[in-house]
This record gives sequence, C-alpha cells and structure tokens, in this order.
Amino acid sequence: MSTTAQGLPKITGPGLKKEGVVILQAFFIAFFTAIELLFRSGPGIITGVIICLVLFGGIRFGRKGTTYVAVVTPPLAFAATILLYLLLTEGLKPSRLGLDFIASLAAIAPYLLASALYGWFIYFNEKAKARKPKPRI
Repeated sequence: MSTTAQGLPKITGPGLKKEGVVILQAFFIAFFTAIELLFRSGPGIITGVIICLVLFGGIRFGRKGTTYVAVVTPPLAFAATILLYLLLTEGLKPSRLGLDFIASLAAIAPYLLASALYGWFIYFNEKAKARKPKPRI
C-alpha cells in the first residue's frame, strides 16, 4: 500500500476570490470576537490580533485584485459583529447601545489603525506598481 495522497483534491487557481476573502475574514473575526465577548465581556487583545492576522491572510491568500476587499472587510466585519452582539444583549436602548459600541471600537482602535495603515500601504503600493510611467518630454 502506497502512502501517496491520490484521493486528495489539489487546490486549483491562484487563490481566494473576493467573496472567499470576505467570508473567511468575517467568519474568523466573528468567531473569535464572540468567544472573547462571552469570556471577557468585551473585545481585547485576542480580537485585535485576529483582525491583524485576517488582514495579512486576506492579502496573502487572495487573488490579484482582492487587496482592496482584504483591507476594507476587517473593520466592517468587526463593527457588524459588535453591533449584533450589543443588539442581542442590550436591546434597543440607543444611549447604552451607542456608548457600548464606541467603547468596543475604542478598545480595538490600535489594532484597527495598525492593520489599516499596513493594508492601505500595500493596496496603494500595488496600484502604483501597476500604473505605467508617464513619458518624459
């Protein structure tokens, strides 16, 4: 009996499409944020590190042209997760909901800023490299 992996399908294609990047980033952010919210009752370092990791993963494993989606998705997925959690736990109390939402965003702000700066640098760097140079007169 041979030990080769003949039955396993090989990964084809250059990487994840835009939809795949969004789904994976949103899933990992929602999963780890929910775990941290249940155990610590607030987002913290685990959620921040996961946000940075999914940004790097989206840039690394996405196809060409998915960098914009990989940069934009993590803050939106985190905000949607926090808003859904607060709506389920606090209810529709606007002052309480707004205060808790802003506090949750502030707790993760350094990680969001660092990952956004890195992501936008990569995006604009790729865009600049793809542009043709202007002819000199």
